[in-house]
Amino acid sequence: MIVTINPATEEILAEYPAMSTVEVEEALLLAEEASRLWKETPVDVRKKSMTRLADLLRAQKDEHGALIAREMGKPLKEAVAEVEKCGWVCDYYAEHAAAFLQPETVDIDGRIGMVAFEPLGVILGVMPWNFPFWQVIRFAAAVMMAGNGVVIKHAPNVTGSAIALEKLFREAGFPPDLYRTLHIDIDDVNRVVGEVILHPVIKAVSITGSTGAGMAVAEKAGRALKRSVLELGGNDPYIVLDDADLQQAVDVCIASRLLNAGQSCVAAKRFIVAGSIKARFEDMLLEKMEATVMGDPFDPSVRIGPLARKDLRDELHRQVEKSREQGATVLCGGEVPDMKGFFYPATIVTDVKPGMAVYGEETFGPVATVLEAHNDDDAVRIANDSPYGLGSAVFSSDPERARNVAGRLEAGNCFINSMVKSDPRLPFGGIKQSGYGRELSRYGIREFVNVKSMYFG
Repeated sequence: MIVTINPATEEILAEYPAMSTVEVEEALLLAEEASRLWKETPVDVRKKSMTRLADLLRAQKDEHGALIAREMGKPLKEAVAEVEKCGWVCDYYAEHAAAFLQPETVDIDGRIGMVAFEPLGVILGVMPWNFPFWQVIRFAAAVMMAGNGVVIKHAPNVTGSAIALEKLFREAGFPPDLYRTLHIDIDDVNRVVGEVILHPVIKAVSITGSTGAGMAVAEKAGRALKRSVLELGGNDPYIVLDDADLQQAVDVCIASRLLNAGQSCVAAKRFIVAGSIKARFEDMLLEKMEATVMGDPFDPSVRIGPLARKDLRDELHRQVEKSREQGATVLCGGEVPDMKGFFYPATIVTDVKPGMAVYGEETFGPVATVLEAHNDDDAVRIANDSPYGLGSAVFSSDPERARNVAGRLEAGNCFINSMVKSDPRLPFGGIKQSGYGRELSRYGIREFVNVKSMYFG
């Protein structure tokens, strides 16, 4: 059985039966059959179902937002906003897919060359719990508008959300088996996912998750010679230069660090601050972090809900404690509260040096790490001193200076005077141990197509 637990109360929410090997096989075969028909369905017909899905998401945002809040602890306001954003990406691909998939012509010495973008078949998506609707929809909207079918292996602790999503796709008018969810017992995930990747029905795989999980999926996909897209962990640097608007920088850094209780691969994690303003930055950061309200996700005054699971909270606390033992200073937070639920307070760790846990490891929770930079070059060096390369940000009142620093950062995304976030109009993804491939924009929809060259002699 798959058991879901409310992380704010530690109470069992529901129990779901895991699928048998026979049921998994049946789901894959039915998805393949549906995808064959969907491949021949004109884009304007696909568009109608995708637009209907967008409308349903907006109409049912409160219902699904409450489900997200119960299953993984996100404050209700953020959960509802997540569902609304899903409607946006559905509308985006409904509107632009035809143009993104339009064949391109090339002059080949007076002859005609053409590049066509054709669907591959059924694509496996291995999805995380931290944005249980958004991560799925941003993947599926592009993949399905390209003419593919989708099979999702969602995180077990958000099984209710996984079921709700499958129902939404059917209600929107997509063929019943074009979008399928596999419910797999957590102790059997590695074996079953490996078998599914090897299955001839599956033509490619996309995973959003930890670097370790991405490596495992990439290895299996590579052995099967199947394309993969990996959106993995991050240890995002936010560089605050000495000419930055300090109030703006602090506000944005906090917003990025505390969104979803810091449980985001693309959240701000390392605040790299010019030495001349570090003390002021820390004072302003401390004032706001100490005032952050933690508690019931359904309480409108709450900014930080619980972490999604007890093991995640315990691992985060281990990182803070180990760093403290290594010489770091904890300015606020850093203690497990004596209360029901998997809560962890807003925490600031400073005097951080290389080798400390919070320096090199991804901290998946509301822990801000402050590091001092002597100058711009030093800030870039510290930012790039990481195995990760997902997001980054630079704060400066000088656009040219900010662009110069941003241009030297080893990351898939860099935002200037703003927090990093995924936007359907921009490609999203990382480098190094943060993965490869891109989601969103025209680049995302072309990840899972056959880019076919044709020549007319």
